Amino acid sequence: MTSHDDQVNRQFGPAASAYLTSTAHAQGADLDKLSRIVQGKSAEVLDLGCGAGHVSFAVAAGVNAVTACDLSDDMLAVVAAEAAKRGLGNIATRQGIAEALPFPDCSFDYVLTRFSAHHWNSLPQALAEMRRVLKDDGRVIVIDVVAPTAPLLDTHLQSIELLRDVSHVRNYSVAEWTRQLAAAGLQVDAGEQWKLPLEFQAWVTRIKTPQERVAVIRGLLQGAPQEVRDYLRLQADCSFSIDVAMFEASPLH
Repeated sequence: MTSHDDQVNRQFGPAASAYLTSTAHAQGADLDKLSRIVQGKSAEVLDLGCGAGHVSFAVAAGVNAVTACDLSDDMLAVVAAEAAKRGLGNIATRQGIAEALPFPDCSFDYVLTRFSAHHWNSLPQALAEMRRVLKDDGRVIVIDVVAPTAPLLDTHLQSIELLRDVSHVRNYSVAEWTRQLAAAGLQVDAGEQWKLPLEFQAWVTRIKTPQERVAVIRGLLQGAPQEVRDYLRLQADCSFSIDVAMFEASPLH
């Protein structure tokens, strides 16, 4: 029987190159902000669930070293090749899962993760691991899609996410994130939220969603009640926008 980790690896391995060139992942003011936060700190940085490495590339020039960690060896190969192409010699890759990180305690000044946590099998366990490998004066920064609090909106969002990508676990609300970070020994010091537009065809093509499920997603979106259509800012071609949030957290003492 296929495990969740196997499912994630099977989904994202063949899509590694597509994520390197994905506009939704390769661009964003959040990447610029991450770069400014770590700039000149001589820091050791963990990019957890690094995907195609966009966080690693954004912060590498301003820190001592970056470890790009991901479940997918194919993703890590893309990161290593692109880092070499860009002359970023301080980026190293390491295979691992968020719930059991292959690093000693207190290894990193910053633990960063972007658009990965909604795939993790156990968010509490992963956050506990992030806190474990974080230095006592370090910072965790999480960027991910966040769920709306209204059940109607949440149900539709989670449904289209799972239909598009069977390795999806859950988008969490801002309140859930705050609560889970606190439970892991991390206090949220700052946060912000914004809308991320997604072009429908690129969204499903990138992860190679089977056409029969693409048709179901289109049907679900086109038949959605007005409240859902308004929340998603649904367009005629089924392109839409989702909520994304950044959480900056530090250890509770």
